[in-house]
Amino acid sequence: MADSTHGAAGALPPAAALRPSRAAEEATREAMREAARAFEAAFLAEMLKHAGLGETPEAFGGGVGEDQFASLMREAQARHMAESGGIGIAERVFEAMIARERGDG
Repeated sequence: MADSTHGAAGALPPAAALRPSRAAEEATREAMREAARAFEAAFLAEMLKHAGLGETPEAFGGGVGEDQFASLMREAQARHMAESGGIGIAERVFEAMIARERGDG
């Protein structure tokens, strides 16, 4: 009786065939990096809110509309900060995601 792991019909694919392609790995890493940046941007937006960025002034304030647009301004500012290097949160989160994917974490 033939060994099923060596015959043509029952051959196991080589380990290289089971690994994702280089392009797929790069796409996954870029998606992970973008998720890490989005996390840092959300964190920064919350910190900017607590720091008072976009807070409606007491006198001559713009009311509810200004409050709504202030949150959009904070989010845009935070996204720009994260894309420009941020404060290092995105890189640490990305490294943790990579380590977890490899099984290190």
